[in-house]
Amino acid sequence: MQNVKKIVLAYSGGLDTSAIIPWLKENYGCEVVAFAADVGQGEEELEGLHEKAIATGASECHIVDLKEEFVSEYIYPTITTGAVYEGEYLLGTSMARPVIAKAQVEVARKVGADALSHGCTGKGNDQVRFESTFAALAPDLKVIAPWREWDMVSREDLLAYLAERNIKTTASATKIYSRDANAWHISHEGGELEDPWQEPSKQVWTMTVDPEEAPDKPERVTLSFNEGKLTHVNDEALSPYQALVKLNTLASAHGVGRIDIVENRLVGMKSRGCYETPGGTVLLKAYKALETMVLDKAALKYREQIGLEFSHVMYDGRWFTALNDALLAGAASFAQKVTGDIVVKLYKGQATVTQRRSPNSLYSEDFATFGADDVYDQKHAEGFIRLFSLSSRIDALKKQG
Repeated sequence: MQNVKKIVLAYSGGLDTSAIIPWLKENYGCEVVAFAADVGQGEEELEGLHEKAIATGASECHIVDLKEEFVSEYIYPTITTGAVYEGEYLLGTSMARPVIAKAQVEVARKVGADALSHGCTGKGNDQVRFESTFAALAPDLKVIAPWREWDMVSREDLLAYLAERNIKTTASATKIYSRDANAWHISHEGGELEDPWQEPSKQVWTMTVDPEEAPDKPERVTLSFNEGKLTHVNDEALSPYQALVKLNTLASAHGVGRIDIVENRLVGMKSRGCYETPGGTVLLKAYKALETMVLDKAALKYREQIGLEFSHVMYDGRWFTALNDALLAGAASFAQKVTGDIVVKLYKGQATVTQRRSPNSLYSEDFATFGADDVYDQKHAEGFIRLFSLSSRIDALKKQG
């Protein structure tokens, strides 16, 4: 433990990382630099963070604005893959980890640190996501995970540890929920949610209006895409982060984006969580609707396969890998055709696509019409069906034998 001189800690200001700073100093006899990432979690979570870190024993505190990078370089590429983990989870926590861990490495290089640390527990996915990024970008730096080293096991233990050292904290022994927020979503775990038979109470949800209490009048929002990137919301040109903020505001007011799931964690156990992803739900639904206009059957099928595989790559913390690069390159190729406009109706917790158009559309009313047409000879379908089902016909004839 005495070989480490300077550690950069991923710091949130919560109970865990507040205790980690003095613990690292005591047990490693080193300097601790706090690092916090602004990924759109809200100003209230960042307010006073610098002062708090210094008061807790950090020598420095670096707060890095990653909002635009997070949305443009991690969220948007993920959208082009169509990735949804286990059919429902829009990967909000997963997407934030690589950009945070990468920035943490950059701070460590800047200040000349020889170690990295995080406050992830030994039960969760985040320890894998952080440390996989560290391994890919800074294999020479030592990684310290206090939850896997110290003998403290509860919030009460951490509070007592801080009290013994006269370190102030706003945390209490009764923390009902564990939450993680960023520009894309907020997650909720713990409390009554640990019982999968227990319906979430109203106090679980913090980002979206209860769908039952949402406006009785629907609202429509227009999303405009250019080669897979969202460029306008309601005809207003916005940066990636600004566009997401606007969609969050519009969709949350109608209760859009709530899910309640039991998921498979990477470490082997199942966990129950509630997630709110209002803007992301609208954005992904609009993107996929535009894809159906511009990609043919074979292309869309393959893109769906990319999405399934990528959901596990992202969830498992494998962003900085060759497989990740290959999947994103494939999705980016398809995304070049995703240009056009989509109208989504927001109403009582639902986001429904109602209008779609694209200069690259493969949809032809001349061919698809149920009315009279001059471009499609229905007699041609007979030969197609006969060839398409030929193997089945041969198999049946052999059985009749």
